[in-house]
Amino acid sequence: MDKPDETLILRTRDFWAAIALITVSLFFLWKTLDIPLWGENRAGVSGSDWYNSAAIVPLFIFGGLLVLSVVLLAISVRSGGAQNAFSALGIGWDKCEAYRASTIGLILLAYVVGLVPRVDFILCSGLLITALTYGYYGGHARRALVACVAVVAAGLFAFAVFPAQADWNEHGDDWFTLAVWVTLTLVVLTKAVTERVLRFVPVVAILAPLILVSAMAFVFRQNVPARGGLIFKQIEYHYYVTLRPIWKD
Repeated sequence: MDKPDETLILRTRDFWAAIALITVSLFFLWKTLDIPLWGENRAGVSGSDWYNSAAIVPLFIFGGLLVLSVVLLAISVRSGGAQNAFSALGIGWDKCEAYRASTIGLILLAYVVGLVPRVDFILCSGLLITALTYGYYGGHARRALVACVAVVAAGLFAFAVFPAQADWNEHGDDWFTLAVWVTLTLVVLTKAVTERVLRFVPVVAILAPLILVSAMAFVFRQNVPARGGLIFKQIEYHYYVTLRPIWKD
């Protein structure tokens, strides 16, 4: 039996990925439209100038995701992906793919449900970036398991110990997530001796969420998750108390 064309397999699965991403994008764009954009009052939230609206960032994010998804869908259709979408070629998974998809799904579930609402954004996003890069760079099944266990453990701890919203400003889950992140980073650095790419993981894991959350809070003036988190609370304090008076005076 001839071996299936790998490119056709990828294009076929790109078709399904594009459909899923388009659905997700449209859903979140629809929900984002409930946020005041032009100064109106909706659900008790009063808007002001459009550029200060909390809808700006999600509109850009999910609008961009929608555009990219449509492009991916078009490429897939032109390459024959749609023709094989319902065949075994398009929907069949082998054990490795199922394992990878399952562990990534658990990581994202723990991140979205357990960590983001409760844990400092920089800490939980840094852990996520570290876990995904370490776990899935190079296709090592054991690394994927370690990454999955790390994020799920942090998410379960945050969800179990601080289930009520009234407790989300407590820092016990922040410290636990920080400990898990530091431990996983040390594991990454031991592998970085032979794999140079991994040397940049700690830098990216720190800078990416730090820049993103700072831009959201101080440039676009958006609400950020877990605003009272261990690290962001200090950043916000020093921004308004130490830095802002410098150029305001």
